[in-house]
This record gives sequence, C-alpha cells and structure tokens, in this order.
Amino acid sequence: MQPRVVTGLGICSAIGIGREAFFHALEKPTLLRDGPRHPIESFDASKYENATVAEVRDFDAAKYLGDKGLRTLDRLTKLLVVATRLGAIDAGLKKDGAFVPPASSERVGVVCSNAYGSLEAITELDRVAKLEDARYINPAKFPNTVANSASGYASIWEEMRALNVAVSDGNCGALDAFGCADVHFGSARADALLVGGAEAASEALFVAFHRLGMLEAGAFLGEGAAMLSIERKEFAQKRGARALAEVVGFGTAFDAPENDSQMIFASTDAMRRAIAACLTDASMNATDVDLVASGVSGLKPSDSAALAAIHDVLGTDVCISKPKALVGETLGAGGAMALACAVGWIQGIAPAAIIAGNPPSRVRTALVTTMGYYGNASAVLVRAPQIV
Repeated sequence: MQPRVVTGLGICSAIGIGREAFFHALEKPTLLRDGPRHPIESFDASKYENATVAEVRDFDAAKYLGDKGLRTLDRLTKLLVVATRLGAIDAGLKKDGAFVPPASSERVGVVCSNAYGSLEAITELDRVAKLEDARYINPAKFPNTVANSASGYASIWEEMRALNVAVSDGNCGALDAFGCADVHFGSARADALLVGGAEAASEALFVAFHRLGMLEAGAFLGEGAAMLSIERKEFAQKRGARALAEVVGFGTAFDAPENDSQMIFASTDAMRRAIAACLTDASMNATDVDLVASGVSGLKPSDSAALAAIHDVLGTDVCISKPKALVGETLGAGGAMALACAVGWIQGIAPAAIIAGNPPSRVRTALVTTMGYYGNASAVLVRAPQIV
C-alpha cells in the first residue's frame, strides 16, 4: 500500500460528536463499565430488564444537516451522513457546503461499512406488513432497507461523485473499507475518500445479541459512525492539508468453520495471517508497532483467539488497548472507531483502556485489528504523518 494521508475525522460516538469532542473525551476517558447508565433513546427498552447500549446520546441530525429532507431517513443514515459531512469539513475538503479547490465533487468519494444494515427500517416495514397490511408500507422509507442505502445517501447529501462503495464483512468491514479505498486510489478513481463505517442501535439488533447470549457474555452493544478523510499523498501536499496520520498497511484473512451450523467462529490463524499480511504490506516489522488497538469486546472465545494471534506475531510484551471499552461494540463501525482512537493517540493523547503491556511514552505506529464472528479477521496499520 502506498501511504494514504488521514486529513480529517468525522465521528458520531458514545463519547462525542466531531473530532474535537471525541479527542477531548479520549484525554479524560471513562470506561463503559465505570460510566453512568443512561435510559436507551433509540428504541423502547422498557420490557428489557437492565438494558444498556452505548448510544450517541442527544443526537439531532438537524443540528448538522438542517431540517429539510430528514423525515424519511433512519438513524443509521443520519449518523453516517453527519459523520461524512463532519469528516469533509474537518479535512478542509468542504467549507460552507461547497468543495474547496483543488478538491471537487467529481474526485471525492465514499467507502463505508455497516454489518447489519438498516434493521430499524426493515423491522418497521415488516411490522406494518404483518400487523396491518403491506399496502400501508411507506414507499418513501423502503429505500432504507437496502444495504448500501446509507452510503448512497451520504454521497448524495455531500455531492461526492467519484465513487460510492458499501462494504459488508461484519466486524471487519470498516477496516476492509480502507483496503478497498486503496484499490480505488491505485486506479486513480479519486483524490480523496471518506472511509469508515456506521452502525445504529435498534431493538432488533439488541434482541438478536441478547438471544445469542452475547450481551450476557460481556459485550457492550454500541452505535455510531466514524468516517476518516484519506487522500493521496500528492493531493494532500498540493492543497496544504493538515496530516493527522498515515494509513500504510492492510491485511485480511479467513478460515471457514469445520461445522457449517456453527454460528460464531473465531480463528486465531486468520487473525495471525491478517496481521502478518498487514505488516508485509506496510514493509514494517513487529518491533515497529508501538500499540495495538484491538477488537477485543468482552466475548471470551473471540477475545482469546485475537489476543493469542497478536501475541504470536508481535510478542507477549506488546501494548494492547481495547477501544470498545470506550465506545462499545459498534460492529460494522468498530474498526473505524478503533482507528479514530489510534489517530488521537498518534496525535499525542495518552492511550487508554490498556489491557496488556505498558503504554509507550509516544505512539508513532498503531496496529488496528478486528475479529469477525464468521472466521474472518482484518488489520490496518497507521503511523505518525511523514508530511507537514
């Protein structure tokens, strides 16, 4: 991978909206287990005892997008569009609703992930069809049921016409989006891309994780959207962009479970191969990694497999953090949330949620890892910027 420059961060998370608020929260972090328990806002949770979700609290899309055109958009789409807009503004690609030359609508695009799509919209339409009649389904809301609808709306709202790609690979999707973005940069499809992922809390998602026993096993379900503006190095230099970090490596791997009926499968070998491939792609060694922003979430089978692979490749002394202890298990957005944390730590914020090893005095290189539920694993390597 050619180094791709991170020039901005748009984020809607449980600990803050926008890069400044998010970084400020990283400076004084509170682990989810230690924080206050707030009533759930995204759905009616009154029938679920002690239900908790790391939500984007008091989220009002109209504050960032205006009042018009929001009525038919679901929560996932609103989170993603807001994060995309904030990312473009933070990078200096847009100002006052317009692209700032040399950036242009035709050369900026979107690559994003979500794992479970707009379950809110799907559930609503399904309830109407079953409890009333299919004739009463609101056709204006039907587009929200399509997996790439949210990314399409982000491109439309922000007039990003270079390309629009929706990645679906469960927990690994947000990191895979960076590998996909690199391919499109390599074919000169864009000068800048807003890359990341989004996931929205909904009753259907909560019930699914509850029935699988994953919440009781230790996972803290979350939501949010994180979109990083990444650019070709030459383009970032041309427009004098501020560099927050550089994405320099990507790796992914997959192992199929032996039993086709197995619903959750965590592969140590897949994680090991993904990390090794990422280091090779970045032309770096294990000793170059200062910190791992892991996908550890509290699910013991997956966490054990991921940690074993990290220690196998990087050694037992490597410093490992758990970003999901800060923002929750955001699934298809998880890798992007961890990358946002890593960028903050590279910017000089002291790393938090350390679960192994000793934190370095300064983070210059961070490896971000994600473990999927289906035998998949991905990794992205970021480092301190090499340009001003």
